[in-house]
Amino acid sequence: MSELIQVIKDNHIAKISLNRPESYNSFNREMALALVSALDDCESDDNIRVVYLTGIGKAFCAGQDLKEVTNPETNIGFERIVSEHYNPIILKIYNLKKPVIAAVNGVAAGAGANIALVCDIIVAKESASFIQAFSKIGLVPDSGGSYTLPRLIGFQKALAITLLGDKVSAQEADALGMIYKYFSDDTFEESAYKIATKLAALPPIGIQHTKTLYNKGLCNNLETQLENEKEYQVKAGSTEDYQECVNAFLEKRKPVIKGK
Repeated sequence: MSELIQVIKDNHIAKISLNRPESYNSFNREMALALVSALDDCESDDNIRVVYLTGIGKAFCAGQDLKEVTNPETNIGFERIVSEHYNPIILKIYNLKKPVIAAVNGVAAGAGANIALVCDIIVAKESASFIQAFSKIGLVPDSGGSYTLPRLIGFQKALAITLLGDKVSAQEADALGMIYKYFSDDTFEESAYKIATKLAALPPIGIQHTKTLYNKGLCNNLETQLENEKEYQVKAGSTEDYQECVNAFLEKRKPVIKGK
């Protein structure tokens, strides 16, 4: 694993930290490919129930490292950057059965903002901000921003924020419904990680099915979604964890979750 991505696994949680603080965790090719690899590893590791994505230093992620794009020696244009770096990252997070928490510890700009927005639960430090910075340098949104942002906050506000390149504070993001919640700078790390801990303690198969259902629900009609709910409820109801949780409730004890 590249040193540009730090992975710590503990208590069914994989904490993935972007580690280029000197460049505000902007993506170069090595870091992008390392993140894809880390997500692949989380997907295949049956002991991991929750992925917790954050940044090291003052920023969550400043998006693309423009020095790499403008360097003629790298020969990496936007087609390769989008198709080989960002699209795989976005699809990995979206299609990962396990929930992904974005713990936005500072500025999240451009692709960095949109990587956060595709995560399943987004929390932010009070001093953090989100910037759709593309229009300021003559580009269009990528990394799924034109898909996720309007679904989170509505078409009009999403388009205006993107066209104008407005800086959105954590407080504004919370009010818009862009994020789940924000925490004070002093309590952010502890409070954000508590969410991951709480999620990891729940029956993981039901959690995974719930993520899948919500993603399907973005595109399905009601009739199809009702059928999907029935299908996944049957699957969830046949797990050992479901029976254990019911028995524990009736016996007034704490359930022993096995992920089966």
